[in-house]
Amino acid sequence: MKLSTASAALLAILLTQGCSAPADSTAVSNEQTTTSYLDYSGREDELSGGARMIKINTPKGEFNVWTKRVGNNPTMKVLLLHGGPGGTHEAFECFDSYFPKAGIEYYYYDQLGSHYSDQPADTSLWNIERFVEEVEQVRQALGLNKDNFYLLGHSWGGILATEYALKHQDKLKGLIISNMMSSVPAYNQYAEEVLGPQMPPAVLSEIKQIEAKSDFSNPRYMELLLPNFYTKHALRMPLEQWPDPVNRMFNHMNQTVYVQMQGPSEFGIRGNASLRNWDRSADLPKIQVPTLTIGGQHDTMDPEHMKWMASQLPQGRYLHCPEGSHMAMYDDQKTYFNGLVKFVKDVDSKAMVKE
Repeated sequence: MKLSTASAALLAILLTQGCSAPADSTAVSNEQTTTSYLDYSGREDELSGGARMIKINTPKGEFNVWTKRVGNNPTMKVLLLHGGPGGTHEAFECFDSYFPKAGIEYYYYDQLGSHYSDQPADTSLWNIERFVEEVEQVRQALGLNKDNFYLLGHSWGGILATEYALKHQDKLKGLIISNMMSSVPAYNQYAEEVLGPQMPPAVLSEIKQIEAKSDFSNPRYMELLLPNFYTKHALRMPLEQWPDPVNRMFNHMNQTVYVQMQGPSEFGIRGNASLRNWDRSADLPKIQVPTLTIGGQHDTMDPEHMKWMASQLPQGRYLHCPEGSHMAMYDDQKTYFNGLVKFVKDVDSKAMVKE
């Protein structure tokens, strides 16, 4: 296609402007910084493009967990703890659209039992204490420390991140608890008293009948939940528009790990689920490192509780996503990432203040 002289001149101006001054304020500041951020030469994981398996020790032997590094930054390195339990890193792939241009180094990571890591059959491995020890071994293998290590946990990952901070906060620079309350009993109450009644009474009644019979494999259960709960509180988009990374994560969910710890119900953590009594609300003041809590207005978790959590943390900050649900990183994406990037950079520049 031929361009007129005027069109070619205009295109040249636009291209020059685009290269010299990125419009996004979070963009990497100059070409040299960008080059350094993307330079993997000399790194142990250069051959694999940042991916590596890490060997971990457990009471049941040695296993391998999958990680993948993106970028280079000596002072800002974020390890991502996915939800589930038994989910995968895949739901975090939207971070590729925001962290690189902000110059933040980050690590995808599939916890033991998840799709890209080893999946041992021994159910005694699925407990909080062992997962905390696993995260610590991963931290050591990746060379993260208190001068650069930010830990972000989403949903179940938020429970794991909280427990890690209570045991190992001397290794942390910053903590992010995304879309997770500090008390499962409080979450159960919110699901029962607030979320359930938002559904049509006939739908809620049928769901409760199925749950009372423990008939969770009944296809009708998901037929009711998908339009009446998931697209209202998990990810506020029509199912046919759900992003590919989210669909892959759900397809790869380890149901054995999920049901043992979370339980089969989608209305709270109940029955014999090992997490049903988890509550760290009284311990939040013990977490001294700068901490961001994130909640969505339409979340499965109570946004007011997550705001309250920030008030209990000595260096707490709350990020509210007014259009967001449990996966606010998708349905209120710009709010989520603008606030998250600001927090990481404020901590890095020692400008962290409560908001």
